[in-house]
Amino acid sequence: MASTYNTPPAQNLYADTAATIRPWRDFLSLSSLSLPISFSELNSRLPSNLRHFRLNYALLFLLVLLLSLLSRPLALILALLALAAWFLLYLSREEPLAVLDFQIDDRAVLVVLAFATALAVTLTHVWANVVIAALVSAGLVCLHAAIRFPADPDYGESPYGALLSSGAGDSPRGAYSHV
Repeated sequence: MASTYNTPPAQNLYADTAATIRPWRDFLSLSSLSLPISFSELNSRLPSNLRHFRLNYALLFLLVLLLSLLSRPLALILALLALAAWFLLYLSREEPLAVLDFQIDDRAVLVVLAFATALAVTLTHVWANVVIAALVSAGLVCLHAAIRFPADPDYGESPYGALLSSGAGDSPRGAYSHV
């Protein structure tokens, strides 16, 4: 009986990366920054930007994490090795992992990689660095997602999209008239 191999969605990351990493000039464009005028606009911007720039935000997290580990060379080397292992053994594979003609289940690979990563973090005593890097990254991501006018083409389809743009002018908030 032939078995089919179902690639987990996370493993298609390598193939989809080129399509989902947005250009950094668009991500960092100062002309796209504006404060939201209401809570509902903020509530609409956050999910739209988080979805549109998700891989840019993930790379930002990795950069902040690696920068936080600069003072700990062993931890930095282990983090880079763990990142390479995750990429090679889990994210970039399209066929099942086989060791000595035995097929390894993807869940087993996931558990082993997660355990090895947690062990590396524990042995190098960088839990505080990881937590602080995650908090700093989360703050940067939320700030960017809140003040950047969405570039997502589905933004107009959001529940608040019709209320937030009038379709007139180049301003993301529409045309204004003097009272």
